[in-house]
Amino acid sequence: MLTNLKPLPADKILALMQEYAADPRDTKIDLGVGVYKNAEGVTPVMRAIKAAEMKVWEEQTSKSYVGLAGDPAFSDAMIKLVLGGSIERDRISAVATPGGTGAVRQAFELLQMANPSGRVFVSNPTWPNHVTILKHLHIETIAYRYFDEATCGVDFDAMIEDLKTSKKGDLVLLHGCCHNPTGANLNLIQWQEVVNVLQETGATPMIDIAYQGFGDGLEEDAAGVRLIATSLPETLIAASCSKNFGIYRERTGILMAINETNATQKVTQGALAHLNRQNYSFPPDHGARLVSTILNNEALRADWQAELEEVRISMLGLREQLAGELQRLSGSDRFAFVGQHRGMFSRLGIAPELVEKMKTEHGIYMVGDSRINIAGLNQQTVPILAKAIIDSGA
Repeated sequence: MLTNLKPLPADKILALMQEYAADPRDTKIDLGVGVYKNAEGVTPVMRAIKAAEMKVWEEQTSKSYVGLAGDPAFSDAMIKLVLGGSIERDRISAVATPGGTGAVRQAFELLQMANPSGRVFVSNPTWPNHVTILKHLHIETIAYRYFDEATCGVDFDAMIEDLKTSKKGDLVLLHGCCHNPTGANLNLIQWQEVVNVLQETGATPMIDIAYQGFGDGLEEDAAGVRLIATSLPETLIAASCSKNFGIYRERTGILMAINETNATQKVTQGALAHLNRQNYSFPPDHGARLVSTILNNEALRADWQAELEEVRISMLGLREQLAGELQRLSGSDRFAFVGQHRGMFSRLGIAPELVEKMKTEHGIYMVGDSRINIAGLNQQTVPILAKAIIDSGA
């Protein structure tokens, strides 16, 4: 049987990580992997997480299963964090999942249960796992234009034109904030136009929000999600706690399904629980319990929000420093978009051959499409990157 297996294409980012690890140069810079790092190159455990772990260790008396949907306290806390009370709780079905990726996978499988012929519209570009999961599930995928290579901003007119071809029964996948891989986001006026289009076509929005708090702030980053959710009869939301709580390895995520009425909520809840049972039975609890412990404790939540704001401001400062340094070296503002983008990523619009040149000559590792992880920089490496970009001929 196993001899029938064929080699699968390597994940480009994972392959880049391996190549970086094998590079002996002390001056190498890793801008590829999508993980937050501080100025020392470390992904720290947040203060509130440490405190919550101690609290759970002291109070927890059992490691038995919690339930197919996970701990209700986690679902309630995350629903409030993302939606802020904008939707009646009895219209929302929710299950804990292994990370945001698990939530995305469950959402796509929910589509297959509800409408086997449904299509999924994804931005071009999007997070690569979106496309590979859809391909694995044999779901028809439609790319909609999103990124303007010339301006490195959102090609909004083209996006709207493409979304108008969606129809009832389709999913339209949107990034809630901090678009991965481009860093180019919609503003609230544009979010409203997306609402208008979906109201016309009848397609269901699915929002992947993996970076709430990394862009303009916890509330600001959720504004588009809440506008969509309150304006349309149904919405799917896949949320991750990996980044804003720094618990990558705990695999903590949630899938929320907003129903048109509370009459269908129980049926949807049952479908989500069924999917959990088929795919991994009971979801992991440790990370979810840490999150709910923090969000339901006034002091821990305040400390978490303060540290998250420090992270956000740090990345924003690196963006502004890089944009300023590129302007100084190039004598133009053609890289000003770096300071306007939000979140961990920016797509620089540099040709693949120049990306390869920077890796070979300077030990600077970024994804071939020129996506960089801003959090892979610090104040000392920003000038090095800026000089390499200009010296490469970009």
